[in-house]
Amino acid sequence: MKTTAPERADLPVSGMTCAACARTIERTLATTPGVSRANVNLATNTATVEFDPGMVQVRDFVGAIEELGFGVPEKAAPADAAERGYRRRLIVAAVFAAPVLALGMSHGALHVPYSPWIQLALTLPVILYAGAPFYLAAWSALRHGAANMNSLISLGTGAAFLYSLVETVRGRHDVYYEAAAVIVALILLGRTLEARARGKAGEAIRKLMDLQPPVARVLRDGVEVETPIDEVRAGDIVVVRPGERIAVDGEVTEGESAVDESLLTGESMPVDKRPGATVFAGTINCAGAFRYRATKVGRGTLLQQMVELVRQAQGSRAPVARLADVVSGYFTVTVLVLALATFGVWLWVAPFAVAMVNAVAVLIIACPCALGLATPTAIMVGTGRGAQRGILIKGGEALEMAHKIDTVVLDKTGTVTEGKPRVTRVTAHGAFSEGSFSENDVLRLAASAERYSEHPLGKAIVEAARERGLALDDAAGFSAQAGHGVRARVADREVVVGRPGATVTIDGVLAGTIEIADTIKPEAAEAVRRLRAMGIEVWMITGDRAATAEAVARQAGIEHVLADVLPAGKVAEIRKLQAAGHRVAMVGDGVNDAPALARADLGIAMGSGADAAMEAGGVTLMRGNLNGVAEALELSRRTMRIIRQNLFWAFAYNVIGIPVAALGLLSPMLASAAMALSSVTVVTNSLRLK
Repeated sequence: MKTTAPERADLPVSGMTCAACARTIERTLATTPGVSRANVNLATNTATVEFDPGMVQVRDFVGAIEELGFGVPEKAAPADAAERGYRRRLIVAAVFAAPVLALGMSHGALHVPYSPWIQLALTLPVILYAGAPFYLAAWSALRHGAANMNSLISLGTGAAFLYSLVETVRGRHDVYYEAAAVIVALILLGRTLEARARGKAGEAIRKLMDLQPPVARVLRDGVEVETPIDEVRAGDIVVVRPGERIAVDGEVTEGESAVDESLLTGESMPVDKRPGATVFAGTINCAGAFRYRATKVGRGTLLQQMVELVRQAQGSRAPVARLADVVSGYFTVTVLVLALATFGVWLWVAPFAVAMVNAVAVLIIACPCALGLATPTAIMVGTGRGAQRGILIKGGEALEMAHKIDTVVLDKTGTVTEGKPRVTRVTAHGAFSEGSFSENDVLRLAASAERYSEHPLGKAIVEAARERGLALDDAAGFSAQAGHGVRARVADREVVVGRPGATVTIDGVLAGTIEIADTIKPEAAEAVRRLRAMGIEVWMITGDRAATAEAVARQAGIEHVLADVLPAGKVAEIRKLQAAGHRVAMVGDGVNDAPALARADLGIAMGSGADAAMEAGGVTLMRGNLNGVAEALELSRRTMRIIRQNLFWAFAYNVIGIPVAALGLLSPMLASAAMALSSVTVVTNSLRLK
């Protein structure tokens, strides 16, 4: 039987107001044949579905969501659209509710003729326009046998309004229009503040998206032409001037400059770029014009990959959210039962109006909107903050696991060390009839001989000479012997650079030695200190012999070393640590360490965002700086702390508020204010991560 590769769809959803809304949509999508996973995120207003395209299509999901009474716009609304919509309705509600509140709370002291009828006229615009979305959403949910936050609001305000309407028609003055009008106004106030805060929570991804310029200056038949970014193709030559943003990823072909990559990697120092260097979309050219060949365009650029990863992370769910999911699934029905019970008990001991008011207070205070925002808003802000620091966290599961880590295993080469040989010392030996050779002479002649060598040690010698500003000579008669070194004629001298070390022989006489080593990264020792200060045990794992590994470990301050470990053996060592009860994070380059990264409780891939690195770990450190490990784990701890606080407050409002309202100690207006405050509190608390 032919199987179809699974696909993923991200759909914008409008009309969701609480955790129950999200859960209803998620349950419907998850039970659709052909769907392997469904996740609905209240904070981002998105539904993510993984499905078999041979069994079901995106249009089926759109139909299912719309059948539930929610909308699926063709594209996501602007970040401030929700806030603007709520603000318009809030203004109407406030303008009409204020005089209703004054009349209602005067208890006849104002002596206004036909007061109930005036209050009715003023309340109608609040109910029919300002509160219309609540009632329409509640009706839609009812038609599908569901209940959500809108159901509670509609029942509460609807009961107060209808009771008052009947009393008005009967010529009575015992009305509660102010409760219905003010509750709608307060809920809209809460929604407006919440929408504004949620907009701030999503700032990180918008800032990333705004980094890419809309046009690029492309060479067409030798002429610079401003070209829309969507029309740039791989292979195009792009011209960049000082101060401009780089449009797409590419390789420098002509010119030199320094590029500010801080908004992409978190690295504050500009990075030098010469022919052959890689440049990334969204970074800023600081000085000097250059040209580069486009290599990755559209969704293939590193910037767009980052945007997609952050978007996926912000739309994901952390395991800690499951409790809120379960509670919200039964919450609304439970509240309806409690409200009916409250009404019944109070009706037995008090007038109908008192029973109704207390039942309304229970319905309003119990709205579980804060519960649905507790986890996703914190994840949105946490992952967004991480992206700004060059830390890409793949999702809620990786974020939650990171705070449990007690052991970090560091790969040596490329993680603790630079990952490439560097000249650490040059020594000149002996004298010649023409005089003595200085260290620079030895390095210059050796580098000239190695100029065209592909050997890593040869490249290190050439790089060291260039760093010292030494001018290299042309070499003739170049020859290389595997394992033995190179020979060439430089400036009429016979130069031999020997292997495996780097002895330099000139005209048959030992002229000097060049010491080469894979040096530790400058931040390694500080990074290890930070991890240990967090109570984390640090190990280093390498295939190098023990003596070399111990020397590197001593420089970095690492106590535990696993040496002579082949790549296949790294997985076994990770398993041993896990079997001993450790929660292990493996830190590597994301290519040859991929099995160990996958086996660890958390894989942290170092590097500049190579595709393999992004796939290998739950966390990718864009700038390859070892301090990012501690930053990522600390960010996770802070985010989880915020999530726990959010869940506590979300539950606390309901657990405390419901019995207080049921006992008749909380008016419906105070209940609506508290309910609105609970949502704003949760979102604002999440924003502290910024």
